[in-house]
Amino acid sequence: MQSKPLRIGTRGSALALAQAHETRSRLMAAHGLAEQDFDIVVIKTSGDQIQDRPLSEAGGKGLFTKEIEEALLDGRIDIAVHSSKDMPTHLPGGLALTAFLPREDVRDAFISPKAKRLEDLPQGAVVGSSSLRRQAMIKRLRPDIQVVMYRGNVQTRLKKLEEGQVDATLLAYAGLRRLGLADVVTSLLETDTFLPAVGQGAICIESRAADQPVLDMLAAIHHRETELRLTCERAFLAELDGSCRTPIGGLALIDGERLSFRGLILKPDGSELHELTREGSVDDAEAIGREAGRSLKALGGPGFFAV
Repeated sequence: MQSKPLRIGTRGSALALAQAHETRSRLMAAHGLAEQDFDIVVIKTSGDQIQDRPLSEAGGKGLFTKEIEEALLDGRIDIAVHSSKDMPTHLPGGLALTAFLPREDVRDAFISPKAKRLEDLPQGAVVGSSSLRRQAMIKRLRPDIQVVMYRGNVQTRLKKLEEGQVDATLLAYAGLRRLGLADVVTSLLETDTFLPAVGQGAICIESRAADQPVLDMLAAIHHRETELRLTCERAFLAELDGSCRTPIGGLALIDGERLSFRGLILKPDGSELHELTREGSVDDAEAIGREAGRSLKALGGPGFFAV
């Protein structure tokens, strides 16, 4: 048994806590530990406190990780559990993504009392989404639809939908499944027409890069295939300097020793889209992602992401 509890840092939303509990359960099973061998430490982040405007206007993805990473660096927690799609591509010195859990379903879920599919919504319908990627892709598929900012945790967004504030919303299917809310889904958006966000559906664990006892613990629950897929996707995002300010989609898949990748960039209004596919060995996951990012950036040309 450990001499002291392993402290797991997390945001306080129901989904974040579900992810922290999953991590704890996997570590318990892997090492024969009990719940009392862990402390779950809830940390309120800047992103949780900003509800009145899009995160793209407030500072981007790091708003969901800054305070948690500060707690890692000063030793208040031992590991941090994150949604991979919330993670900036550049981490503070001394920290690293040191484990990934097996990836969930990556698709976006369409939820609406008004229509079975996004394509079936009535003319001029109102869809709520805080994701620039989802907003841009909705506008590209249905230019007539009004897309409005839609902040809050999963339960808050579902309540707003139930109250009729919007006609539909889109959420990550993985998060709904982890919350036991898969039954609220009206339909799923397939990745060939609605590419997910980089890292969607994957839980990552961040720790101090030199904390060997923690690294040894995490090795037992690490999922190599998810790491390879995310290595490719995050390298792609890094080349594009991607954040929640830019509509970007990317998905890597693995079949045996082969990795295939598809990425796209959009104008925020959906008026222009560029996409590409790449394939290669899983050993070249990072190189494939970086090359795809550079090529797509060149396709868009200078100023593509200019607001």
